[in-house]
Amino acid sequence: MNAPLKHRAVQKGPAAHKGAVSQEGSANPDSPTKPESTVDRNDSGDRSETQAEIQEPSATQPNHEAPTIHETPMPDVIPAEHLLASIEQELNRIQRSMRLTLQAKLQVLVGKSLGSLQHNRTLAASIQSILDQHGFRLRCHQCGHPAILRVSPRKGVPSGAFVFDHTIDGKRTFHGGGAVVPPVHLVAKPQRKNRRVG
Repeated sequence: MNAPLKHRAVQKGPAAHKGAVSQEGSANPDSPTKPESTVDRNDSGDRSETQAEIQEPSATQPNHEAPTIHETPMPDVIPAEHLLASIEQELNRIQRSMRLTLQAKLQVLVGKSLGSLQHNRTLAASIQSILDQHGFRLRCHQCGHPAILRVSPRKGVPSGAFVFDHTIDGKRTFHGGGAVVPPVHLVAKPQRKNRRVG
């Protein structure tokens, strides 16, 4: 009666031991099943990161849509012409004001002489220097051409003669010759003609 019971215990022992081993293996953290799950998680993480890296350039890809063409506005020529015309008018007004002011100031010297050739030459040079700086000439009272005021020695006139030096028809000409400063009428300085080469 006791032998069969022992046989059953022997058969039951390995089965129970096998069950215990299986339970321990499932609960053991060093079991081979855990690295497999870790690899799976790492693989899934690498895949997600790789997919993110692949998808990122798509956000920075150039837009192949047709670019918008911005038309450059044409320069407004008419207002520019009006502006230049107004500037020229203003300069003409300023020049006219300067001409009348200088002419009025120089009238004080009309009919005067400083008593010597040297002094009169210095006076004429000073007048001409002021006129040159502002683009003016004296108008010859004999022919009306723009002229330079000079003082030249002349027989019978110890203090020198005031003359108008100008070019008429390509020839240098002197008009006047009085012993005192002649009447002063200012005109614009003519533009210098370009010399022909060859």
